[in-house]
Amino acid sequence: MWALEWEKKILVVDAGLMFPQEDMPGIDLVLPDISYLLQPDREVLGIFLTHGHEDHIGGLPYALKKVNVPVYGTRLTLGLLRPKLKEHRFLREADLREVRVGDSVQLGPFRVETIAVCHSIPDSVALAIDTPVGKVVYTSDFKLDPAPPDGLPTDMARFRELGDEGVLLLLSDSTNSERAGRSGSERDLHAALQRIFSDAPGRIVVANFASNIHRIQHLVRTAIQFGRRVAVVGRSLQTNFKTSRELGFLKVPDGLTVPLEEIDKVPPSKLLLLTAGSQGEPMSALARFAAQRHPFVNVLKGDWVVISARPIPGNERMVHQTVNNLYRHGARVFYSEVGNVHVTGHAQRDELREMLDAVRPRNFIPVHGEYRQLLLHSEIAREAGIPDDRIIVVEDGETVELDAETISRGEKIGTGLVYVDGLGVGDVEQVVLRDRRHLAEDGILVVTVTLDRDTATVRAGPDLISRGLIEPELSTRLMADARAAAVESIGRFTETRPDLNLLQEAIHDAVSRTVWRQTRRRPMVIPVVTEI
Repeated sequence: MWALEWEKKILVVDAGLMFPQEDMPGIDLVLPDISYLLQPDREVLGIFLTHGHEDHIGGLPYALKKVNVPVYGTRLTLGLLRPKLKEHRFLREADLREVRVGDSVQLGPFRVETIAVCHSIPDSVALAIDTPVGKVVYTSDFKLDPAPPDGLPTDMARFRELGDEGVLLLLSDSTNSERAGRSGSERDLHAALQRIFSDAPGRIVVANFASNIHRIQHLVRTAIQFGRRVAVVGRSLQTNFKTSRELGFLKVPDGLTVPLEEIDKVPPSKLLLLTAGSQGEPMSALARFAAQRHPFVNVLKGDWVVISARPIPGNERMVHQTVNNLYRHGARVFYSEVGNVHVTGHAQRDELREMLDAVRPRNFIPVHGEYRQLLLHSEIAREAGIPDDRIIVVEDGETVELDAETISRGEKIGTGLVYVDGLGVGDVEQVVLRDRRHLAEDGILVVTVTLDRDTATVRAGPDLISRGLIEPELSTRLMADARAAAVESIGRFTETRPDLNLLQEAIHDAVSRTVWRQTRRRPMVIPVVTEI
């Protein structure tokens, strides 16, 4: 999510979500912190969506509950958004406004034009935004495929026209700025898929992003060619499959699909299973399929499984775990390391340079990537002739102030990550995650003691209960020493009514020191002192 602001009026672009990283135990989703948009002296005019991927629309149901403003998007983008809003029981309240490629919309001081770009999902657009100080162009996610499956390539002619008119600022996709050359075409997968479909002796299972409609269409066409029926596994994929089909972005003949409950009636050599979970998410259809924990369909010996996606940085371990499980159960697996089964939806270095040469912006901000990717994209911009002082690499919470002549860093704003854990949104803070990591790494030790309120003598305990620290049979000596340390720390308090907080702190420190000396571990020590 990013925004343009002029005289307290704000245009928001995209509202995505992030999937949790390994250091976020128990977290389901990560959302942008929109507290800046909620300030009473600011007016949000609307939210413009560029395409229907989760990292661009997934956070919208949560954001709209706090700032319900008009939402603009193309037909498929809004089509994929509606089931999410319905699930959150917010569809009726939402003000969704459809735009077509090439349309212009006036929102306060901003005029927003949509431009066709090719990506791994149809109906994707870039934005050219007229502001009071000049034109801002945002490519969103794009690639330069000269012959995309839907016949709608990135409109480079319009980008060159914008360059001729003069562009004040370009914000461009940095995802593949580390990779030389060009991204290739979706059609490059044709030969690899033909080989797999012609040679596979039994079921073919293909996992890819649930929103990669181009890839799904390619697989449907190949299934028709080789006489295979298609079954769709996974809630997100089933929803997107149904929506894209209803809106005409996915062409599937009647009778081709088969319900999951009936796949046993189809010969294995005549079946294609489409599934989500290409990133190895623990609860995804593919992960459960691979571990033989899916309620309807599980991996069988002789299955050929295609993971048609590249692992997102940080997800490699989960993807490899899924691959290992598939191999364990007798499947043959094709993935990015052992087969040409994926084409990226993001421009690589030559294409990024071509975009810079077409738009010729006065100023440049690389976006949509990790810091190293933003930095490498800024080097491409430098090679394209943009002066160093007109390129700014920004991270979350940093602002840029722009006028017709100058660009500079503005003040930092309060931002960060909002964690979704079960039904709770934002009720898990960094301190809670820190405690969870602490518990996961070193366990917990609870020390309970009962004191006489009048004499401060120990009436019961100290008793120690440990979880995740050490095997009980091995811990007899450790527990005895920790108990002795607790008794000694209590003995230092001679007054009749000791301060409970100080007493708990003394017990905590004494027990922690003892455990550290003997185990070199630092469990979470929780003293519980009761007075009677």
